[in-house]
Amino acid sequence: MALFSRRRSSSNSDGGIFGKRRKRAETTAHLENFVATRSGVSAYFEAETPRDPSAIVLVAVDGEWTRRKVPSFSAAKELAEKLGISLFDVAATGYPRAMREWSMKNPGTQAR
Repeated sequence: MALFSRRRSSSNSDGGIFGKRRKRAETTAHLENFVATRSGVSAYFEAETPRDPSAIVLVAVDGEWTRRKVPSFSAAKELAEKLGISLFDVAATGYPRAMREWSMKNPGTQAR
């Protein structure tokens, strides 16, 4: 394949639809585990930016949090409903204070 080809090489493939399904299942399992093992969890939607894809952030009552990519707000809403938690838009509500405090007390854990 040419150096500047627009086509991806097979070594960079994400596994096609089956890889996407596997990643979606892994993401869902991780978030379900987070909700099951922490109390007072809420979800926050982060809209896509030029630098970052859209994401859902789950935040426990103590401020511990986890972030995973989602394709859209509607996908985040569907996921939050499946998990039985509230969904907020970060652009409208901001992040909860407990999350910011937890991140300050636990440096280096922000890329979870």
